[in-house]
Amino acid sequence: MPAPTREAVIDALRGVQDPELHKDIVSLGMVKLADLRDGTASLVVTLTTPACPLRETIERDIRAALAPLGVREVKLHFDAKVPAGRAVADKAALPGVKNLVAVASGKGGVGKTTVAVNLAIALGRMGSAVGLLDADVYGPNVPVMLGTAAEPKALDERTILPVEAYGVKMISMGLLNPGDRPLIWRGPMLHSVLQQFLRNVRWGELDYLIADLPPGTGDVALSLVQSVPLAGAVIVTTPSIVSLADVRKAVEMFRQVNVEILGVVENMSYLACPHCSKRIDIFGHGEGRRMAEGFGVPFLGEIEIEPQIRVGGDTGKPVSAFGEDFAGARSFYAVARQVAARLSVVNLGASAPVVQIL
Repeated sequence: MPAPTREAVIDALRGVQDPELHKDIVSLGMVKLADLRDGTASLVVTLTTPACPLRETIERDIRAALAPLGVREVKLHFDAKVPAGRAVADKAALPGVKNLVAVASGKGGVGKTTVAVNLAIALGRMGSAVGLLDADVYGPNVPVMLGTAAEPKALDERTILPVEAYGVKMISMGLLNPGDRPLIWRGPMLHSVLQQFLRNVRWGELDYLIADLPPGTGDVALSLVQSVPLAGAVIVTTPSIVSLADVRKAVEMFRQVNVEILGVVENMSYLACPHCSKRIDIFGHGEGRRMAEGFGVPFLGEIEIEPQIRVGGDTGKPVSAFGEDFAGARSFYAVARQVAARLSVVNLGASAPVVQIL
């Protein structure tokens, strides 16, 4: 068999599709043939996120496509470039922030902040630049969950440096108003502090800025939507019917203001019995998935009831910070991959379904 040519290799790669975007990797600009000699092809593959859930599938398809050409060895180097949200060129967009993602819930007590914190850390651990904006002004629990009480530094009257914890840049009212003093504020004051967090904090270059919203559909959520273009929203619920009733309101709110629903996360989904490992559905089963399907939005995954998740939040040591194999962390990493994949699909204008890997 004659030695494969560069043209033949590129042509073969046109038969490899990104499973989410349903376009070939050559047209998407995802692959570059760096070298071809002595039957060895060296390729650089640029994924749409370091958290790509389908990297192994793409690698397998590339090798299968080149094998019939007589390529004896395929050397693959993977890197990633997160696409910016389609509204990032908007004048109201935050400089340097590619994707602003809201994490919301219809009611309190569903573990929204736990999901936001562990989602941000998981995305960061997988190679992305991540920030976390604690927009829950009345109940700013992010500093506790990240184990920091550091005071943000002001470079001047209009520039604040965020605090960094576990590789994530963070700002929170809990750092500026520590202790048990309550904030008794009306809507305009809430809008003002949110604007400062958005405009005066020097976020730098971020792939994802996760905004932990207060529960419900009140002033802060509306101020965020009206102030900056959101790449999408993640809705957190539990399997209980009461929680789901309020989640429907949150979904409808984001739809009315034309914010993409990236999907639904079902927190406190089940408990694995410590004695027999049997699944125990304490709050019900499958309601989050059914609700997502009913609204025509993706179901991003289930977060189990795991004592280490609670302990990590209370002690400022989130489970995602200790790697994917740590107790309770795997489901957060799975959800992070789904969120990153959904953002890539939305930003690149494709209409592909979310791929379940849980």
